[in-house]
Amino acid sequence: MAMIIFLNGTSSSGKSTLAAELLQTLDGPFFHLAVDAFGAMRAKVEIAPEDLDDVLRRTRMGFHRAIAGMAAGGNDIVVDHILSEPWRLSDLLDVLADHEVVLVGVRCPLEELERRELARGDRPSGLAAMQYDRVHAHGIYDIEVDTYASSAAECAQQIKAYLNSGPALTAFDRLRKEAAADASNS
Repeated sequence: MAMIIFLNGTSSSGKSTLAAELLQTLDGPFFHLAVDAFGAMRAKVEIAPEDLDDVLRRTRMGFHRAIAGMAAGGNDIVVDHILSEPWRLSDLLDVLADHEVVLVGVRCPLEELERRELARGDRPSGLAAMQYDRVHAHGIYDIEVDTYASSAAECAQQIKAYLNSGPALTAFDRLRKEAAADASNS
């Protein structure tokens, strides 16, 4: 069965740098699927403001299904995504139900996120701050790393060590059980 290592963190938290390091650190051929790269495939046409939310939602839903498709083909994947809206996690719990997912929280102090965002210059100012509380709101991870306290290489080694000793019940399994319990209580 293919493995999906799912990196979740705010913009500028270091997910892409960590993903690149994981590709060099992990055994076997992993693919890096990044939500930003997926969105960049869209035609560079003007989108009316009233249509933007719908286009972005469809793009994210397609990205989720591309992850599942790659895994269904037997490919190990490192996913770089931002779970800033509750529906994204809910959709992923459904779409990836038949796959092994290791959910990694990629954390970094807000002050450092703001510094990185400014240094990058390719993100709207305040994006990381806007996402900061929402991205980790679900609260459950298999492992968390801090890209401010540790280098990308150190974080990759922490994840690799976790993979070598991980539990049978993953964060995605626990989140699915919580969602099912919430649905039955509604």
